[in-house]
Order: sequence, then C-alpha cells, then structure tokens
Amino acid sequence: MQGQQIYQAISGNIGKVIRGQTAAIRKLVAAFISGGHVLLEDVPGTGKTTLAKALARSIDAKFHRIQFTPDLLPTDILGVSIFDQRDQSFHFHPGPVFTNILLADEINRASPRTQSALLEAMSESQVSIDGTIRPLDEPFFVVATQNPIEFHGTYPLPEAQMDRFAMRFSLGYVSPEDEVAILSDQKIAHPIHSIMACVSKHDVIDLRRKVADIRISDELKHYIIQIIRATRSAKGVRNGASPRGSLALMKTAQALALFDGMEFVTPDHVLEVVIPVITHRLVMDLEARFSGITAEDVIRDTLKSVPVPT
Repeated sequence: MQGQQIYQAISGNIGKVIRGQTAAIRKLVAAFISGGHVLLEDVPGTGKTTLAKALARSIDAKFHRIQFTPDLLPTDILGVSIFDQRDQSFHFHPGPVFTNILLADEINRASPRTQSALLEAMSESQVSIDGTIRPLDEPFFVVATQNPIEFHGTYPLPEAQMDRFAMRFSLGYVSPEDEVAILSDQKIAHPIHSIMACVSKHDVIDLRRKVADIRISDELKHYIIQIIRATRSAKGVRNGASPRGSLALMKTAQALALFDGMEFVTPDHVLEVVIPVITHRLVMDLEARFSGITAEDVIRDTLKSVPVPT
C-alpha cells in the first residue's frame, strides 16, 4: 500500500467512530507516523479516549490503557522485578508500557513522580529498570489525555515532559448535525466495538520510514528555525521552543505531505501544524498570563512577522 492509501485507510476507519473531527484525526495520525506522541487536552466527554482507542483498533498492534490516579506508582507503568522462591532469583514482570500504542488516560491526575516514569520511554523508546535497559517494541506511541488544570485533583505536567509530546491539541465540540449522528451511532452499541484493523503493524513501520524520504527544502528548514527562534525572544515568553520543537515541526509536516501524496513539504504543511506542535512548549511569564496573552497569540504574531518562503 502507498503512504496516501494507508493514511486514508486509517483515517477512514477512525472516522467511523469519531464524527466531525477530520482535522484532529489527521493531526493524530501525522504525529503517530512521524514518531511523535500526542497530548489530547479537553473537557471530559469530547471523545479523547475514544479517538485513541479507535487508532489502536485500526492498527494490528498491541494496545494498553493506563488510568492515571493519584495512587498510581511508577512500577505500575514500567513493571517490577519479583523474587521467585522456586529458583531463588528475581524475575521481571513488564508493565503496560511494553506495548505499541499506550493510552495514558487523564495523565495529570497522577503525581509528578509517576508522570515522569514515561519520560525515557517517550524520548528513547526504552526504559531503565534495575540497572537494565529494556527496549520497547516498534512502533511505540503514547496518546495521553488531560483535563484542564483548573479541574480539581490534577497535577500540571512538568515542562520537560510537555516537550516530549510532538503535539497538543483539543477536540472541541462537534456541530449539531454530527452530535445527532453520534446519538444515532450509539443507539444500540458503541461503534468502537465493531472497528477492525485495516492496516498491519508492518505497514505502519514502513510508512514511518517513508516519511524520512519526503523532501524539505533548505528554505523551509530556515523558515521553521526562524519561527522557533522568534518564540525565544517574543514578548511575554519566559522560555521559547526547543530544538526538539523544530524537529517535531519538520517531521509532522513531512507526514502531512506524504498523506497528500506529495514528494516534498510545502509551507502550508508547516503552517497546518505549527500551533499544535509549538504552543505547549512555550512558558509564558506571569505578566503575560495576567494580561491574558496566550502561547497561541504569540505563535500567530510570530507567523505575521516571519516571511513565508515562496
């Protein structure tokens, strides 16, 4: 299957369950295929968990879900070594992180110590336990969901972990017509239970390799760097985007070009994902917060000042 065909198969499969979220599905799959991770941040009930499950069911790969709670421990995620009396030795029991697609549900309800257990896994696709490095299977993809920080019983994710996510975006509410369709779809049973895998794990791995073959000009690379560097000196920003943000922006733009059946990245591909890729990496100062200036405002102002390559 060609790259565009694989994307259409996956997005079409997810679209059977998630109504009115074409743009969100496209961003999710772009992050997945480009090797990044996604943070879905929205109010409860908008379909964050269902979106992640629909992606997992569309891929013939291993899937685990972790419900993050205040009493969750790092070993509940990574695994633990248990002493066996029969052979007088320790045996490692892998945790749910040893999978292909991991749904970290309501990640901001766990303590920072537990949240940080995912750092190495997300950045290096491996975990270090009891002095042993254990690689994770390919592909490895984390979809974390998060309720807004003003909700009770939540812990804001640390800056270092936020930077590990290739994208952060919200689903929002769908149109009245799509909401009526959701009611009709779930009148008897949830359509998620009827979703079958439409592509194999090997198709996904092959597609990830094809992303690297998508050409991106030096002019577009400079454009990306200009955007990133502008965030570091923007008014109201305490910490700008990191080089990891530049890489994420380039790779997701390459994935979008692949989905569109193109052999090269265009400025429109970069502009399509610059906000979900960069905004969560910016740390605003107190004055900007009190003034109501958001990271999204900074990115929009930056895009106006940086000329688009032609």
